[in-house]
Amino acid sequence: MQKIGIIGCGWLGLRLAENLSEVFEIFTTTTSNDKKEQLLAKGLKPTIISFTDYQLLEKIEKWNVISDLDVVIITVPFSEKTCCISSLYNRVQNLHSFIGDFKGQIFFMSSTGVYPDFEKEFSEEDLSTDSVSGERMIKGKYPQVNILRLSGLMGDERLLCNYGVSNLDFAVNHIHYVDVCLIIKKMVELNSHSKVYNVVAPFHPSKAEVVNAQKNISYSQECKPKGKKISPEKLVSELDFVFQYSDPRYFHL
Repeated sequence: MQKIGIIGCGWLGLRLAENLSEVFEIFTTTTSNDKKEQLLAKGLKPTIISFTDYQLLEKIEKWNVISDLDVVIITVPFSEKTCCISSLYNRVQNLHSFIGDFKGQIFFMSSTGVYPDFEKEFSEEDLSTDSVSGERMIKGKYPQVNILRLSGLMGDERLLCNYGVSNLDFAVNHIHYVDVCLIIKKMVELNSHSKVYNVVAPFHPSKAEVVNAQKNISYSQECKPKGKKISPEKLVSELDFVFQYSDPRYFHL
């Protein structure tokens, strides 16, 4: 059985761990003792480590299981939108201290938020990893990294209808966490390396359409949604991938 390490067990990390544990042996990291106990109860083999501090930390011990892992999935944020470049560099250095020169398969969870807010459909070729600080720094340490640019994460209690929504005539770029799990499983099976994919459901209805569908309210207004759209065409083509949740209007079903 292959062994996967998941760095960061927040909303997505925990769902990845639980889903992937059906076919892989899972090791996790968390930042608190309370969460550690929860992960232990689920058999997800946690280690306490924090990457939330953007200072360069001197006493990060190497993960004691790293030499046994086949795959590492990084879900903690590495975004210049939340910190300055020097702090981002420190966080990458801290990560490197923790996993060393890991040579196995790596997945880095980035975001489609890296694309500018223009009214067009974006593909991966519209923005190179060299133009995105977090992606560039991770790739500099681990050239084999697969960068998954995730759109708005949805599923379970996360549904658009549960939030205060503005700009109802704008298109959504959403992904159900189940499809994120399926994509990673497929890429592990294919032993994919150095890939950059937009991970987003192929349909982009308006926010109004999604909210009304999830509230079981009929909606007949016909209009072309505004705003940017993110294309998953490269992922679909290269992985021959079929989305389980292709239309955000039905993420609640």
